[in-house]
Amino acid sequence: MTTTASPAVRPLVRHGAEMLVAMLVGMALLGPLWTPQGVEPAALWMAVSMSVPMALWMRYRGHGRILEMCAAMAVPYLVLLVPYWAGLLDGEAVEMGGHLLMLPAMAAVLVLRRHEHGTPSANPVVRTLGDHWPAVVALAVSFGFWQSPVVPPVWTLLLCQAAYLFWGRRAPGMQLAVFGGYLALAAVVFVVSPTAGVVLIALGWGAHAVWDVWHHVRDAVVPRWWSEFCGVFDLVIAVTILLRWF
Repeated sequence: MTTTASPAVRPLVRHGAEMLVAMLVGMALLGPLWTPQGVEPAALWMAVSMSVPMALWMRYRGHGRILEMCAAMAVPYLVLLVPYWAGLLDGEAVEMGGHLLMLPAMAAVLVLRRHEHGTPSANPVVRTLGDHWPAVVALAVSFGFWQSPVVPPVWTLLLCQAAYLFWGRRAPGMQLAVFGGYLALAAVVFVVSPTAGVVLIALGWGAHAVWDVWHHVRDAVVPRWWSEFCGVFDLVIAVTILLRWF
């Protein structure tokens, strides 16, 4: 029983997880682009900002029933607007309720349509975005730094390099040497002026972005999705630090 059900369930779970990630990316990247006034446009914009990246990802993967899945995300908001207009719900309840109701609605479409597959999109934009999903996710995760730049503690640089050091498939000596370089950088940050320390931290993140790109091009040490994600994430941190202070 388990052996026959598992192959059928696993693709559904993966499909659902991928859609949830795409929705979160949309909330992070598209949501802040517009702050609508009023409950109705805010609810609809929330549904759109989550539906667009999810639809692009489904097209990239060749999944069917895209319009039905988008409807499963939008209809809960439309349904909740009725009691809102009647004065039975407030705007926050519409937003939260829409988030909660869309999950079972999406699950119903997912299960009833059984993870239908079609032909993956040949559109160059869709293919580029899909092929470089780690960079898109990194931009979404780091999007808030552009509005509120932060200077991470210098020990976070050591943590980043430690990932290469302990996850590395080869060249452990080189990874250890770079880790030693970041240890020296951390020591210098603690003895220089605060402004100079900020500059050194920014340069450290920028250098690590170059390090990520080098590993990505060579397809070495870590999986390429990890080096692509880290390269974009590290570069955003470096640039936003410099923009904040200079």
